[in-house]
Amino acid sequence: MPNPFSKLVDPWFPATALGLERGVASMVQLDGGSRKPFTLRRAASVSVSDSLIQPSFDESNISDLSQLAEVLTELATSAGLLRMRKWSVSLPEASMKTVILTMEGNVGSKSELEEVLKWKLERGFGASVDELSISKQSLPKDSQGRERYLAVAVRLSVLAEYESVFSALGWRAGLVLPRHLGESRWLTRNGNTGDSLLLTSHDDGFTAAIFRNREPLIMRSVICEPDEREDEFYRMLLFYRDRQISEAASGGQVLSQLMVIGHGFGKDRASEIASETLGEHMHVLRAEDVGLMLPNSDLSFDAIAAPSGLATMHWL
Repeated sequence: MPNPFSKLVDPWFPATALGLERGVASMVQLDGGSRKPFTLRRAASVSVSDSLIQPSFDESNISDLSQLAEVLTELATSAGLLRMRKWSVSLPEASMKTVILTMEGNVGSKSELEEVLKWKLERGFGASVDELSISKQSLPKDSQGRERYLAVAVRLSVLAEYESVFSALGWRAGLVLPRHLGESRWLTRNGNTGDSLLLTSHDDGFTAAIFRNREPLIMRSVICEPDEREDEFYRMLLFYRDRQISEAASGGQVLSQLMVIGHGFGKDRASEIASETLGEHMHVLRAEDVGLMLPNSDLSFDAIAAPSGLATMHWL
């Protein structure tokens, strides 16, 4: 079965990846392969001034391009990756948007399909398609036989900022995805045939993504205050339980994997909420559970889950 993101990007990917987020930048180079656990050949993470990267879909993200280039040079030196030129990159959650589009009814010609998709994309992203860099791919039809698409977008002006920094360093970023799609690789790269849930938090809220048979089923990006996160997560789980679990159960598929990334949710508390809502004990996956062996160091899985997930695509 092809990787669900393979149609979004070029068919070749490096084993090196960079992850950017407000307050932190991380680099990894993986060793391993599709049939054995991955290990970190090289890795480093560094704190970044909160004012240097200010993630936003609509506004400028980088306050000082040359300063970020200096930070990344120091990080690459620390990681032993200064000579690398080809990278995959995970951008902050707030810098990109991901939507799942469902086509209502039958669409006639190809031109009609493109018009409907354009309308849905502009509604979903809240911007003209002319202002965006968009990647999309078809997904399996839903239970009612409707066509579905996964679409990822970033504003051209925002992408140009990051690409300007990479160009100054002599780097080429062949694969650029939002953080949650990098992290979700640890759920979708293996042979799991059930439903898997990624819960990844950031300063402004969280993204919850459920995958069925390694394909995106539900994606919710929620902007909320810290004290609202648990309630919003609970509402998303209710939506899944009420509208999806009967279909999953009839096919022998239930939510079987939970991965929690970031500091917005305590892992035990997220497991407790999911277990109480769905009526099944939910164990939170660790790095070794998904096939990544971490050295005994201060480098946490949360810090490198996104870039290391993208790096696994080298072995597609």
